[in-house]
Amino acid sequence: MIERAWEQKLEPLTVRVSTAVRITGLSRSRIYELIQSGDIETVKVGRATLVQFRSLKALVSASSPPD
Repeated sequence: MIERAWEQKLEPLTVRVSTAVRITGLSRSRIYELIQSGDIETVKVGRATLVQFRSLKALVSASSPPD
């Protein structure tokens, strides 16, 4: 399968909490704490809580030391 250049740069708009746990390495309870404090933005779709991917990226980049 051939991928186009723009397809390689696509990132998800949202991820499930379980995916946020896996990609950040934070515990599920810590993710929910960050959601409650407003540090991570979410969207509810039916019963599913979806985490804004850009919010996770901002959280990680804000906590990493500068180069």
